[in-house]
Amino acid sequence: MKRLLKGGRVVDPASGLDGQRDVLIDGDRIVRVDRDIPVEASGMVVVEIPAACLVVPGLIDMHVHLREPGHEHKETVQTGTAAAVAGGFTAVACMPNTDPVNDNAGTTRYILKKADEAALARVYPIGAVSRGSRGEQLADIAELRAAGCVAVSDDGRPVATALLMRRALEYAGMFGIPVIDHCEDQSLTGDGVAHEGYQASQLGLRGIPAAAESIMVQRDIAVARLTGGRVHVAHMSVEESLEAVRAGKQGGVQVTCEVTPHHFTLTDDFLASPVSYDTSTKMNPPLREAIHRDALLQGLADGSIDAIATDHAPHHYDEKNVEFDRAPFGIVGLETCVSLAFDRLVHRDLIGVRRLVELLSANPARILGVEGGSLAVGAPADVTILAPDLNVTIRRASLRSKSKNMPFDGWQLRGGVAATIVGGRLVYANPDAPGAQAFAA
Repeated sequence: MKRLLKGGRVVDPASGLDGQRDVLIDGDRIVRVDRDIPVEASGMVVVEIPAACLVVPGLIDMHVHLREPGHEHKETVQTGTAAAVAGGFTAVACMPNTDPVNDNAGTTRYILKKADEAALARVYPIGAVSRGSRGEQLADIAELRAAGCVAVSDDGRPVATALLMRRALEYAGMFGIPVIDHCEDQSLTGDGVAHEGYQASQLGLRGIPAAAESIMVQRDIAVARLTGGRVHVAHMSVEESLEAVRAGKQGGVQVTCEVTPHHFTLTDDFLASPVSYDTSTKMNPPLREAIHRDALLQGLADGSIDAIATDHAPHHYDEKNVEFDRAPFGIVGLETCVSLAFDRLVHRDLIGVRRLVELLSANPARILGVEGGSLAVGAPADVTILAPDLNVTIRRASLRSKSKNMPFDGWQLRGGVAATIVGGRLVYANPDAPGAQAFAA
């Protein structure tokens, strides 16, 4: 089937395009991007894109937790990808801390099978660095790569030692894939549950110092320099980490990094307001002081940060509805990311739309080495339609994710998703967006 997206502002940094264009899709591929593509007499679905909307390459979230297999009470591949397409993501890369851990081809193939059955967003598995993510014996990265993994990580835990990181970078480098690290010196973290600072002291919470992250970022960059391998810093939250990444890039090290919407939006002040000890504000790395949040905003603006990723971490209500110390780390983020990014970054003139698409699409595709991130002819027909001025009220009860653990309930934001197309198929249309009837055609 042919589908013609007509009249929208197309923003595609990978192709250097920002202007009024039509996009013609034939089957699962983009076949033409041009002005005034003629409408065929029959056999073509024409979607008139409202002037208020943007047509961009499908968004890619390179850091999510789909929880399946093993923790289906929190999330499944089906519910997670339903949340993804509602959030404008045509693809997600899922971390290996499942049960069993994704450290073998069988688990990788199981995840891909579930993704095929769901038939929503594309799913790119990330395999474990070490067997069982225990930080002892290197996993069989060749087997994981052959089965479909696009990167390796022990996320949820750091790569345990510098030697293990060296071996992982050397091994992964043979297959052209990055090592993604949750940078945390656990000897400094101890049993901390919040950022070590004024708010944690006031609330009597055990602290996690900023240095616990930045020390490991510096280690990883040093080992990447030694090996020539590609390291990616997950969910970066600390000013000193960003400084280390900048220095590494300037020195020719293959290092990239991501930040989450909650880290560029919130600070540790939210631990005490509007409700103290709200476990929806507990994540790892923790919410930091304003100086760190502001540094991340600067990094997003100046190009030092490569990607925005959600670190979508669903947990069951009962698991979060306990004392702050006992609750698991993490919040969901797939369905709130775009609105937070528009409201807090684009509409406050910190970044432009082109930069937003780089952070959410082009750069994740490049880092992971996957298709997408562009609307070039021959590219997969993965397209996100954005509504920059859409008024959005985040409602926990309306989330498609199986879990609802996030601190943005009731927030009113400007900017959202109008529709999501994966492989030429319309998989999500927002009934509240401009031109909603056209997307449902």
